Amino acid sequence: MITLIKGTEAPCGTDAAGSSTFGGATAVRLVNTTGTAREVTVIDEVGGSTTIGKFTLLGNSKEVVEKRSTEAIFAAHASVRGAAVGYTIS
Repeated sequence: MITLIKGTEAPCGTDAAGSSTFGGATAVRLVNTTGTAREVTVIDEVGGSTTIGKFTLLGNSKEVVEKRSTEAIFAAHASVRGAAVGYTIS
């Protein structure tokens, strides 16, 4: 897979108040930089209270999450880092 980087990687916030839309991105590459599995949560907006979904990001792994531009992401630990991405079609 070829990934188009559209933003700077940053640690995920660890609660709804610290969540991020990653610049209004609709695709976010997440990487867990530790060997411990961490829960990732997508919510309706920064500081929101409506959970869209949750999943476990295994240790030392990565995943691309597709979301609406207004939806935000936080993780159970700041060792999960995220960056806005896109896909290149050639």
